[in-house]
Amino acid sequence: MTTLAILELFIIQLILPTVFIISLWKGNFPSKLNWLTLVVFTVLFTTWQFFSSSWDWFSYYLRFIMMFFLLLSTYSSWKKVRSLPFRIKFNRSQKMSLSFNVLLLLVFGAYNILTFSGFTTKDDAVELDFPLKNGTYYVGQGGNHVLINYHNAYASQQYAIDVVKLNKFGIRAAGIYPEELDNFFIYGEQLYSPCTGIVLEVRNDLPDLTPPDADSENAEGNFLNLLCEDEDVNVYIAHMQKGTVVAKEGERIQKGQPIGLVGNSGNTSEPHLHIHAEKNGVGVPIHFNGRFLIRNSLVW
Repeated sequence: MTTLAILELFIIQLILPTVFIISLWKGNFPSKLNWLTLVVFTVLFTTWQFFSSSWDWFSYYLRFIMMFFLLLSTYSSWKKVRSLPFRIKFNRSQKMSLSFNVLLLLVFGAYNILTFSGFTTKDDAVELDFPLKNGTYYVGQGGNHVLINYHNAYASQQYAIDVVKLNKFGIRAAGIYPEELDNFFIYGEQLYSPCTGIVLEVRNDLPDLTPPDADSENAEGNFLNLLCEDEDVNVYIAHMQKGTVVAKEGERIQKGQPIGLVGNSGNTSEPHLHIHAEKNGVGVPIHFNGRFLIRNSLVW
């Protein structure tokens, strides 16, 4: 990820919600209607950020703090406007401001609807064991819509999930975007087989790359393709650490058996677990202990 992309994330995820919440808190409103349109827009924008943004960069818990201040600012501003008329005869500037807020709330209302549509799926899911243990794991990409899971644009990986590990502060790494792989808390984590099955493919010799370097020609990096017996699906576990994949092609492995370590090989922006399931080349949903994991899901 480039410096510009990190700056854009900082502005969209933190600066803009803060500006809107302060505007609601400190603003002077000519009528309840003006206040209401700003409230609805701010709630919709903040809700969209709450559910659709990846919060592992700055802190998973920061999203709840932001919602607390939104509620506080809404209550505080309501006390100032509750004696105002619902609407007045607006001047040109007030009409433009009101129209702009209405346009924004319609846009972000649509974004919220699309985001929430990705929380579920009607497709039949396969049940697997979560392949990581002994930590707090965070889903950065997951769900049934591109707004919360970019994999959804690709048929074979449409229900893939990307997972990182969080520390006690809800952050995925020591630093915003460190070059040292060991500064990512998931790097080197033990991976376990999510099912019992036959290993169909293995790659084990690609280097672990320094972020943001990526290998687009070998997208999976070091990986394992496992045909799960109970579910009759191909499960891909990708971006593993060089030389750590212990399973061999044609080998039968048991659910829960160690299979390798999380790395940063292949077409990847940073160390993480990538896992998806396919039937006949088409991605199928995965349930882990009955859960369909989406962006911002936690697994302990």
